[in-house]
Amino acid sequence: VQLQASGGGSVEAGGSRRLSCAASGFPFDSYAMSWFRRAPGKEREFVAGINWSGHSIRYADAVKGRFTIARDNAKNVVYLDANSLKPEDTATYYCAAAVGVPQDYSDPQWFIYWGQGTQVTVSS
Repeated sequence: VQLQASGGGSVEAGGSRRLSCAASGFPFDSYAMSWFRRAPGKEREFVAGINWSGHSIRYADAVKGRFTIARDNAKNVVYLDANSLKPEDTATYYCAAAVGVPQDYSDPQWFIYWGQGTQVTVSS
């Protein structure tokens, strides 16, 4: 099983990044996917989640209206389009997979597979 996150980097405030998470080794189209992030000195927090079909999506209030999660089951990839980035979005972003329908997309306990993380740094 592997979740390979990519797309991080440095960007100025107001800019955008597209994060990708390529999955392998498990039936991707049977799993819900979420993005979490951890900023320096802070706890991990939920960013966005999407069910297996892409028809059910959740966002954290902090990113609602700026970030978009999507998935391509044919390519086994989940995306996070991060727009209007702010310095407080600086964090390591992790993708995670949960089998079936998690009771709560924002609760890490439901997610059994985790990627290695990709760093996003937003400068003011």
